[in-house]
Amino acid sequence: MAFQDIVVTIEAPIAALTLNRPKVLNALRTALLKEVSDALTELEHDESVRAIVVTGAGDKSFAAGADIGELNALTSSGMGAAQSRSGQALTRQIERMSKPVIMAVNGFALGGGCELAMAGDIIVAAENAKFGQPAVNLGLIPGYGGTARATRRVGKGMATYLCLTGETIDAREAQRVGLVERVVPSEELMDEAKRIARVIASKAPLAISACKRTINNGAHLALDDALELEALEFGTLVDTEDIKEGTGAFLEKRAPVWKGK
Repeated sequence: MAFQDIVVTIEAPIAALTLNRPKVLNALRTALLKEVSDALTELEHDESVRAIVVTGAGDKSFAAGADIGELNALTSSGMGAAQSRSGQALTRQIERMSKPVIMAVNGFALGGGCELAMAGDIIVAAENAKFGQPAVNLGLIPGYGGTARATRRVGKGMATYLCLTGETIDAREAQRVGLVERVVPSEELMDEAKRIARVIASKAPLAISACKRTINNGAHLALDDALELEALEFGTLVDTEDIKEGTGAFLEKRAPVWKGK
């Protein structure tokens, strides 16, 4: 499939998806959101791909937010809610994918860009990365899941601070408060993101999918319910060929060959 706003490259088992509107700091217009969704659907069904890295073109911005022109053109509450839901649908799609999605954040990740990054399983940030939820500066609130995901990632207090002040924080502060997992020099960003992706891609694919699913679904449950979910997922994996391969390879002191079955 040909894309206008993104670039997709595959070096199996890793796929890289690049937001490609650098002249406008990779602003997330509606057409771009649809292209990302379409590309992720394709990658989800590509058996050669086991992990996905998402980044932004250029060194200035991962994504500086939603397209302000599109926001200015909204004329009713119904249009606003629909715009919000379109972004939320993409972030939920990322969370629900069976394959891990690593966000490689360079430069600005503001508003919708920060919300997109938070939907990823792991965020690797360049030292020049800046994160923020400045929607209040536009007379809005975060609309692509920012209030909910920031609360879950950094806690109610820090989420409230970011959303109410509209201030940005740098990569080190983002790591300190738990918004990102890794901070690296800018020139090492993609190498580190792909390194992590390759490590994950070398593991049992069904176990990776089950782990992601259990964490995402269990995060919002009471502890007993989350533990039961874990037990059910654990039990499901016992019925797979991969557990026999993984345990057998360990006992035989050899590298496993995963089938994803």
